[in-house]
Amino acid sequence: MELIRCIGVDDSELDRLVLADCISKFDDVELLCILDNPQEAVQIIQSLKPDVIFLDIDMPGMSGLELRSQVSDIPVCVFTTDHPEFALDSFELETLDYLLKPYSFERFSQTIDRIKEYLNIRKKAADYEHQNLENLIFIKSGNKKVRINVNDILYLKALQNYTVLFTADSSEYVLEVLGSLLSKTEFSDFVRVHRSFAVNKQHVHKVSSKNITLSNGTTIPVGRSYKPLLDSVF
Repeated sequence: MELIRCIGVDDSELDRLVLADCISKFDDVELLCILDNPQEAVQIIQSLKPDVIFLDIDMPGMSGLELRSQVSDIPVCVFTTDHPEFALDSFELETLDYLLKPYSFERFSQTIDRIKEYLNIRKKAADYEHQNLENLIFIKSGNKKVRINVNDILYLKALQNYTVLFTADSSEYVLEVLGSLLSKTEFSDFVRVHRSFAVNKQHVHKVSSKNITLSNGTTIPVGRSYKPLLDSVF
């Protein structure tokens, strides 16, 4: 995992020292700064954009709860306080954890584990969403435009001046010849296996000399002139 960047805000010097000491024991966690003034902290947090903020709740001038509401775009917030009665209010502000002072290093380690797990899941979700957006295309099917994920297309079938795009549960007709579609970057994972067919390599389950079986059980014929290409691809 990448380095986790943190900022702490606490008006107690002793509690700031405790937090800094706990964080220093993790090689993959970096304390960018630890502040004692919540009003000044708002601008610094917005400027540095850390992954995690550790906020004391009971501070003069501005509570940690108020501070969190002003920097709600920071992914992870952990509240630290010696007032357990604030716990319910804190979890209404997208709080990952609540450390009741004085906390032990073992308890702090549990918080770090939760942070790492959450950030890892968040990154995977973001990567998956980004990948899906990259693979989305808009095609003109008849009189309408259809949004489709290229990864969901099992195979393509040439039909005169059209190409039919087959997914597991639908088909769309595109007014474009098969060869033209295959020349586009979006269809780089497709291999032509027959004069009339191209298959998505991601969905190929089994290859024989005469047929290709796709992940959904569909069988696609293999053209004689395309066999040498298949031997090099699969």
